[in-house]
Amino acid sequence: MKLISAQIVKFKNILDSTPVEIEPDVTCLVGKNESGKTAYLHALYRLRPVRPNAVFNVRLQYPAWLEKRHRMEKTVAPVVVAEFELEPDDIAKLNTQFGEGALKSPRLTLSKDYSNNLQYKFESDESVVVRNIITRMDLGYEASNALEGVTDFESLTSVFEGFKARTGDENEPFRAAAASLERATKEVLKESATLNDAVVAALDALTPQFFYFDDYASLPGIVKIRDLLQADPGKLDDDKLTALSLLKLAGAEDEYLLNPDYETRKRELENVASALTEEVLKYWTTNPDLRVEIDISQRNEPAPNPPGGQQTVLEEMRVRLYDNRHLLSLPFDERSTGFRWFFSFLVAFSRHLHSGQPVVLLLDEPGLGLHARAQKDLLNFIDGRLAKRCQVIYTTHSPFMIQPGKLEQVRVVEDRGREIGSTISANVLSTDADTRFPLQGALAYDLARHLFSGQNNLVIERTSDFTYLTVLSDWLREKGRKALDERWTLVPVGGVDMVPTFVALLGIPLDVTVLVDARKPEHQRLTRLAQRGYLANQRVVPIGEILQRPAADMEDLFNIDDYLAIYNAAFLKAHVSANFTGTDPIVSRIARAEGIDRFDRGKPADLFMRRRDQFLPALSEETLANFEAIIDRVNQTLLPK
Repeated sequence: MKLISAQIVKFKNILDSTPVEIEPDVTCLVGKNESGKTAYLHALYRLRPVRPNAVFNVRLQYPAWLEKRHRMEKTVAPVVVAEFELEPDDIAKLNTQFGEGALKSPRLTLSKDYSNNLQYKFESDESVVVRNIITRMDLGYEASNALEGVTDFESLTSVFEGFKARTGDENEPFRAAAASLERATKEVLKESATLNDAVVAALDALTPQFFYFDDYASLPGIVKIRDLLQADPGKLDDDKLTALSLLKLAGAEDEYLLNPDYETRKRELENVASALTEEVLKYWTTNPDLRVEIDISQRNEPAPNPPGGQQTVLEEMRVRLYDNRHLLSLPFDERSTGFRWFFSFLVAFSRHLHSGQPVVLLLDEPGLGLHARAQKDLLNFIDGRLAKRCQVIYTTHSPFMIQPGKLEQVRVVEDRGREIGSTISANVLSTDADTRFPLQGALAYDLARHLFSGQNNLVIERTSDFTYLTVLSDWLREKGRKALDERWTLVPVGGVDMVPTFVALLGIPLDVTVLVDARKPEHQRLTRLAQRGYLANQRVVPIGEILQRPAADMEDLFNIDDYLAIYNAAFLKAHVSANFTGTDPIVSRIARAEGIDRFDRGKPADLFMRRRDQFLPALSEETLANFEAIIDRVNQTLLPK
């Protein structure tokens, strides 16, 4: 059975989330802190919680500014309304028990209010169930004839009682039919009083429970075994429940942990540790040299009353992590926050990970203590392992926990104040900049990673450079001259000084060619990248190299008269080349003549592209030769096919 939507009403800062569509595999709730992400998971969790300590409490969870007024009005409404859809296997099981078509729709709705009353809503066909009971039995001609036309339980009961009342040897077939009907009815209803109760019981076994996990459920490093095994699970904190999961994983129900034989205990603990190590290292690539170690220690504790009385022996389970890289072990609670979260979750969810029990997994800010690479490992774990077992809903405000290629999984969460409360939407174009930030960050990182992951990327500084290069390359190709190789992908980065930033973020050597002006600071930074092995030195192409000048921009590849023609047309000016002296870039000389710091270099480029039929035929041979030379130099840096 799949969860397809869930609506939360009047829970903490959520007034009405409206029905939120849930993906069949992974759903990601994105929003800034205090936006309502955790509140949504907390409310959904309480619909059918795996752990026994999660209930609705109107005094603690009802929106505080509304609680008193609504209490006086005696307002009663569901807190959670969730819609589920039966899967083919579920329908087959129900058909076996009740008959094909007993449920009119594969969809059902569950709801729960602040009184913690769980309600099922579905459409059933009583006549189908009754006919199924009748036809599955060999009742004989007379009994079958008497039941012809019976389509409800009231009529069936009436005929059934009539069968039972008949006496005499000649009526033995009717009494046998009555006994058969009774057995068949009980089998279908499973001892329930009504058909509705029977369907609810059957659906309840198929409906997923919700498993919630956050930082507060982290495993303690030391666990008091007897105290934990004897405690009421309903009164345990989340961290203690995680510890209890570890005990159960270690076979506590079979008393392995308390077995007086050391070898028996040790062997069982080693088996558990090996299984956990294998699971952890499959997805934890940050340090593949870790090994889980679990042991049991004993210590004596004097009885408090009377002082000096009989001592109590306390068995304690201790978890340590041995690091083969550094040849040392550390207590579990001294490892990194991110690792403790990952390991604790595996322990807590272990029973559900390998069982067939239906479950929906709710992860609140998973990987908050992980760096970007480890968060990617966690995403791989969610997609590659968890989502194949169950539906996963998780919250985040980290761009590294969002998959740009799967934005359909994202739900944006925003708190819009007391009048509206927290809202949840599939519209990723949120108006709130803080809410959009993780999405923008994820898209930007993914764009940079993919742009620079290939071998044929030509990094240029500006969009104007892109325009001039592509337009002139097409013109040269048309003239049968050297043009840009079609394998190139041109990447304007807004300044070559951005390239080192991309390198630092990506942390990988880049197979790119960089076309750069010859200004000293930028060139020096790129040279340092080449020296450190992040760029091939021969793939840094200064424009000034072609013009034999210390500094040059893309505009300097034009003959000065050619460029002034474009500039004058764009800005309605009348500059002539005779008025310009010096060897610095033409854009600097124009700005100086205009008495400004700089001008919009994109405007002439845009006009050049739109009026290419006018400008291209008028270009001088000098301009064409310069662009042909820079293109030829760039093409020489292409890696072999």
